[in-house]
Amino acid sequence: MAHALDELIVNLDADFIIVGTGIAALRAAIDLGHAGKTIILTKSVATAGSTGYAQGGIAAAVGADDSPKQHAEDTVVAGDGLVDVGAARTLTESAPQAIKELIEWGVQFDRTESGELALAREGAHCCRRVLHVRDATGREISRALWNRLQATPNIRVIEDACVTDIVVIDGECVGVRFQTAGDEFEVVGACSTLFASGGAGYIFCETTNPEVATGDGIAIGYRAGAEITDMEFVQFHPTALACGEGSRFLLSEALRGEGAKLVNQQGQPFFSDTEDELSSRDRVARAIAREIERTGDVYLTFDGADADFVRKRFPLIADRCHRIGLDLATDRIPVVTAAHYLMGGIRTDQDGRTSVPRLFAAGEVACTGVHGANRLASNSLLEGLVFGAAAARAMCRDKTKQSQELSTRVRRKSISDATGANVEDTEDQVRALLWKYCGLFRNREGLTNVLDVCKGLRQEFDESGISPRVQSIVTVGELVARAALRREESRGAHYRTDFPQRNDIDWSRHTTISKYEDRI
Repeated sequence: MAHALDELIVNLDADFIIVGTGIAALRAAIDLGHAGKTIILTKSVATAGSTGYAQGGIAAAVGADDSPKQHAEDTVVAGDGLVDVGAARTLTESAPQAIKELIEWGVQFDRTESGELALAREGAHCCRRVLHVRDATGREISRALWNRLQATPNIRVIEDACVTDIVVIDGECVGVRFQTAGDEFEVVGACSTLFASGGAGYIFCETTNPEVATGDGIAIGYRAGAEITDMEFVQFHPTALACGEGSRFLLSEALRGEGAKLVNQQGQPFFSDTEDELSSRDRVARAIAREIERTGDVYLTFDGADADFVRKRFPLIADRCHRIGLDLATDRIPVVTAAHYLMGGIRTDQDGRTSVPRLFAAGEVACTGVHGANRLASNSLLEGLVFGAAAARAMCRDKTKQSQELSTRVRRKSISDATGANVEDTEDQVRALLWKYCGLFRNREGLTNVLDVCKGLRQEFDESGISPRVQSIVTVGELVARAALRREESRGAHYRTDFPQRNDIDWSRHTTISKYEDRI
């Protein structure tokens, strides 16, 4: 938990700490490294995280028929009445320059035969505006950012560093505490700290996210007193591969943008004339879930498309399908919905400042309000670039000597790192429970059940201790359930079967939770 240094030894110091190695973290580090000593902490290997899994691309108004204003309007519409319009404008107006910067740094976006940037269309976009590198856009952007970072001074990356606490003195964040691969605890102090630790999709048993996406930053921020906003809004991707074990393999929305269709077990389209397969993700995901319940399996099919084009445009997806005996270009590919992205998180302004002084957040762990109740497709990589850079600028402006020296003290009693079957069983139990009751369809009874289980587990943690990973899953799961129970309406990615209509009179506002008080 966060604390005023009770029994800690300070092992390291820096001007800036960054927690995470995704797109927001890397973009911030490139600027911070030039301004002072920067330590990057990642709980796994440096290349882990969700950025490398991003297939579809990155949205930006760079086409002749597009504009940042149109991009912002699509963002606002997709967000279903809760988007911070100022944040959306900042995001979309900054996008063309962010793309130019990536190209200068070596990102090889796909281009047309004439040399123009190739643009795809995805759900809820009014035109083609998604830049891509076949179906491995996140991987290519990460490669270029890491190359840039290697030429940046004053950067130290520490792998296998599981951050467990924010160190707070006199109400300010003055560092973090982390657990090493050897189960030892270390403390690093800094002028300011940026959490860019990613999302929380792995708290659900059906997810496209990697195992590291357990919402650690949100759980730690909550325990430190940071305000947490819009946790009820979890985006469930409509199309994940319905085969294999572990995390679901994402089947990019760009597939449908290039002509793939959704059909049911009988091979029939099931969207009505008033529905659109490329509408917002929340609507498509619920339609798929209902059709699976009604008729059985749902599939993606490129029936009649140019097979060579499909395989060349989506080589990673085609390869994954081939490994299970399916041809992406000619076969029907079974799909399911899966937890994909968290619109909520640690509340920040557009500079990444949280409610805890000297603590910043950017990327999926943060909530600027830019996504509202439902993120527009391919705005996530863009968000990491734009607001990661903004946070870095603010941290550089705020750079001062530490207001209080972190003196050496007696080592604090370590958290019990429980291991074995009990921890695995608890994790599996909670993830299944969250999928069942905090997934696509929610109601009071199910949400109350989740809260009861999570509160009981937290009491056990207080008494006996447990691994930080499971602690994060339970804490974030409880935050999702609390916010979802409070919002008695359906909006965007949040759907209550007992309150199925959107209610603008009572609920055109955000939900905010902190350990000190809850407010709406």
